[in-house]
Amino acid sequence: GGLCVCVNVFQMIEPVDVFWKCNKGYLATVHSLPNGDILIANMGDPAGNGKGGDAIGERGRAGFSPNGPSAASALATGRALPSPAPPYSSAVSRPILASRCRGCACPERSGEGLVSVGVYGRRLNFWNLSCHTLSQCFDLGEDSLPLNVRFLHNPDAAEGYVSCALSGVTYRFCKCEASCWEVEEVIRIPPINVCGWIMPKMPAFTTDIIISMDDRFLYLSNWLHGDIRQYELSKTCKPRLVGQVFVGGLLTRCGSVSVCRDEELKCQPEPLVVKCKRVYGGPCKMQLSLDGKRLYVTNSLYSTWDKEFYPCVVR
Repeated sequence: GGLCVCVNVFQMIEPVDVFWKCNKGYLATVHSLPNGDILIANMGDPAGNGKGGDAIGERGRAGFSPNGPSAASALATGRALPSPAPPYSSAVSRPILASRCRGCACPERSGEGLVSVGVYGRRLNFWNLSCHTLSQCFDLGEDSLPLNVRFLHNPDAAEGYVSCALSGVTYRFCKCEASCWEVEEVIRIPPINVCGWIMPKMPAFTTDIIISMDDRFLYLSNWLHGDIRQYELSKTCKPRLVGQVFVGGLLTRCGSVSVCRDEELKCQPEPLVVKCKRVYGGPCKMQLSLDGKRLYVTNSLYSTWDKEFYPCVVR
């Protein structure tokens, strides 16, 4: 309960233990479960194959359990990809976990591969944490690329949102019956017709969503278009756009990309300049302060893709 003055290593589990006990390797993102256990996603098996899955670190035990939620990972969660985004979200007052299947790609994939078809995930999965079983699965469409899953903070609200990077769609999911979930589209950001890019239509590529602690607002970042959007959630089934700001992106004026047709903007945004210095890149990961007054944003997604789309970020 006191302030942490000194941070010490409490426990360390070696990779070889995870290999032998769980047959998993390349551990990635970590998520804390309501019961105190931790769930860790992995990007492949010990042999380097792109077989995704999860391992559970159980509270009070020195090690990982191989029977994480995706015990049937080859069937349910699909193939894994190095992911900078949280793949899970759990309900505080219920033994529920939602995960998304991002897809399969090599780190060396070129920038054009970023918007290729047939290589990305499309499923939203719901798990029962009590028995580590898959309860329900939703297909969000080919190459939708679901990236972020967020439950509302209200412990009594069994609902949340999942954003899809390539399709530009954000879905709301909620529990309609005792053991059934339903999914509906609530936000759609259309691709923009452009010239001077690798494709005639540029997807928004939504890389993060975040919900304020009071569940009043949802923030959404579009890495390629370059804007951050604020939606008001008084009606969770109908998020209302109340704010938008451009933080870089590929659509800025005087750049190599020209907008041919945009359903929303009348003109291309100006480049972002902070303290007389041009800010390159696009808005990626976000963190909102607890009081909801400050939003922190990164402008880098993945070094290989940064070099392709925003070379000035890595120079």
